[in-house]
Amino acid sequence: MISVAGAQQNELLRALSRTDLEALFPHLELVPMAAGKHLYDFGSKFDYAYFPTNAIVSLMYVMEDGATTEIGVVGREGVLGVAMYEAERATCSAVVQTAGYAYRLKSSVLRDLVASGGAMAQLLMRYTFAMFAQLAQNVVGGRHCTIEQKLCRWLLDRLDRSLSDEIKVTQDTMATMLGVRRETVTMTARKLQADGLIQYRRGTVVIVDRAGLEACAGTCYRAGKIGFEQMHATAWNDA
Repeated sequence: MISVAGAQQNELLRALSRTDLEALFPHLELVPMAAGKHLYDFGSKFDYAYFPTNAIVSLMYVMEDGATTEIGVVGREGVLGVAMYEAERATCSAVVQTAGYAYRLKSSVLRDLVASGGAMAQLLMRYTFAMFAQLAQNVVGGRHCTIEQKLCRWLLDRLDRSLSDEIKVTQDTMATMLGVRRETVTMTARKLQADGLIQYRRGTVVIVDRAGLEACAGTCYRAGKIGFEQMHATAWNDA
């Protein structure tokens, strides 16, 4: 059973008016998102768009040699798998990192909503702008930020989309996402722990000092967050 309270756990759906949201109910389906599940891969056709509630999904780019790097992250603030035309194909892979749930909507239904030029079309345009800012900052950060700044930002990106201060993740996963060696992540995490910013035990990172983590990340984190703050401000003003 789809409910207003349930659907509104996703912030894009929450920004819709109650009338617009309830009109989607016949088309929405609540689905489990198991950790490691691939929602789509490079070159895949988009059959569904996903609106996460408590799941967190990594957007991964896979090189020809098999190396992977995270280029973006999506949680309850957004949507994945938006296809503006039927023949559109994925340019990256979307892999569930933190298990949870999402509401999915057939791509054909979403395209019709966008073509109608209503509230959903406006929200998706704002979200696309925010995502572009995130991706652009990832490119800049990858070139100019230190590994310490990158790890701080990576943790903050998860914290923003989590329901607690605990992040379930291994050092191997963090190394893969950041595109660095595991030993590099180990040394950096130890320093953050020694500075009192995090506590790390096998498979779990607990954020102890969020303000300190933000200060350590600097513009590597802040610049990528501005687009989403602007999106939320305009969405709530229009609601």
